Amino acid sequence: MALNTLESRVRYRLSRSKDSVFTPMDFLDLSDRDQTGRVLRKLVAEQSLVKIARGLYAKTKTSSATGKTIPAKALPVLAKEGLTKIGARVVPSRAEQEYNSGKTTQVPTGRVIAIKGKRVSRKIGYNGNYIVLERGA
Repeated sequence: MALNTLESRVRYRLSRSKDSVFTPMDFLDLSDRDQTGRVLRKLVAEQSLVKIARGLYAKTKTSSATGKTIPAKALPVLAKEGLTKIGARVVPSRAEQEYNSGKTTQVPTGRVIAIKGKRVSRKIGYNGNYIVLERGA
């Protein structure tokens, strides 16, 4: 594979990476922010990546049920990985704590994620489904 264009270098890095979530900062060693942003927007338009939040992109796959392009992993998994990448510390939510301690038998859905420390004001989601962020104890 000839790696002479920025797009080919980004595609190669995406294919070799074990991560599912990427930020533009992951590619700044290849070029500047503007060119990297253009390549990422092009990959989103081609459905090689999907934008899940401002500055967070996820790998995609084709759904076996509908044939549409969807994120490669479940949204709660992508959100936790993305939050970790931007420096937020993910902790168990209140619902997870209550379930784990035996106070309730209600199984948490994973759509509520608790973070501690850094304030995050991004909406993380895809196709109308969003993660709810709460402050962790």
